[in-house]
Amino acid sequence: MPVLTDDQVDAALADLPGWERADGVIRRSIKFPTFLDGIDAVRRVAEHAEAEDHHPDIDIRWRTVTFALVTHSAGGITDKDVTMAGDINRIVGQ
Repeated sequence: MPVLTDDQVDAALADLPGWERADGVIRRSIKFPTFLDGIDAVRRVAEHAEAEDHHPDIDIRWRTVTFALVTHSAGGITDKDVTMAGDINRIVGQ
């Protein structure tokens, strides 16, 4: 799978509210109303990621959950990451 150019990533991010490119990944942080709401969102994303065999890096800090995506095997951001970012937005309802 080819790595996307910076211009391709920027164009894709225009359609992905809340996502940004930083340090070679695309990343989104979401603050949930409660800690358990964040944990539930992580569980739902994890189930989908497992089914797709494409797993985000996930950082949980109390009510804030950060998802980061990069295709390690390709050495950069690919269409798989862009697709998963859209899936995460739909899963968390934001």
